[in-house]
Amino acid sequence: MKRDIITIDRDKCNGCGLCVSGCHEGALQLIDGKAVLISELMCDGLGACIGECPEGAITIEHREAEPYDEVHTISKMVANGKNTIIAHLKHLKDYNEKEYLRQGVEWLLANRDKLTFSVDEVLQAVHNHTKDACGCGTSEPKVKPQPMHHHGGGCPGSATRSFAQAIAGAEGMVSGKSELTHWPVQLHLINPHSGHFRGSNLLLAADCVAFSLGNFHSQYLKGKTLAIACPKLDSNKESYVEKITALIDDAQVDTITVMKMEVPCCGGLVQLARMAMEQAKRKVPIKVITVGIQGEILESNWV
Repeated sequence: MKRDIITIDRDKCNGCGLCVSGCHEGALQLIDGKAVLISELMCDGLGACIGECPEGAITIEHREAEPYDEVHTISKMVANGKNTIIAHLKHLKDYNEKEYLRQGVEWLLANRDKLTFSVDEVLQAVHNHTKDACGCGTSEPKVKPQPMHHHGGGCPGSATRSFAQAIAGAEGMVSGKSELTHWPVQLHLINPHSGHFRGSNLLLAADCVAFSLGNFHSQYLKGKTLAIACPKLDSNKESYVEKITALIDDAQVDTITVMKMEVPCCGGLVQLARMAMEQAKRKVPIKVITVGIQGEILESNWV
């Protein structure tokens, strides 16, 4: 079957192993100093490992692959102990993979007498006062999670979901003029040597950010130059690193603010900025802002 699955560029991989610890399913291992996908059966294709890679070596591709097998995965994973199982099930819950979550819980319950840890403690830690898809929780959630359709276990960034506007006072929240001061803005198209970039504060934003934030122009773009990119779908990312490096060294931007969505594949934008910083002769402060899909700011830190 065709589905989303991770692929690793061996030339870019530096063997740090961060992706291995970030893959709760145990689909990755370090072999001969390089990260390797050892089992397609155990890769759920959600891409949680992408944000762990400091070199941008991991991407998601849609290709023929063995279907993800939750029962096989969790049966192998139990040897790593309770905390690994909890992390794995939380991972499935976070991305609303209800069917995989149900399969995993059912396997744990069916094999609880053979396990060295308490299944009840696992379920309590994972579900934490909410009634999940398997019906094992203790109370109704405040917000009912919407289904995410991955078509075979794909990236949450391409999952379909619906939600009502729940922000109080959202009407009338967006007003005023555009704060865009130049064109073009797509990172492939910009000229780093254009005068408007010189000495500016650069906002490097994922394509979807402006559509999620109602106050993008007034609160985040105002007073900054802009470059946008999609770390998942755009090609020739090496040229992105070159462009950002030129913005640092030649345009001498003062700061870089990276705005990305919460989905794992969007973490590649931060890695592009870091790679450019490593290649640049100058050093500039980088701030990372993570935006939720409903427009909330989840995290804002200088890195």
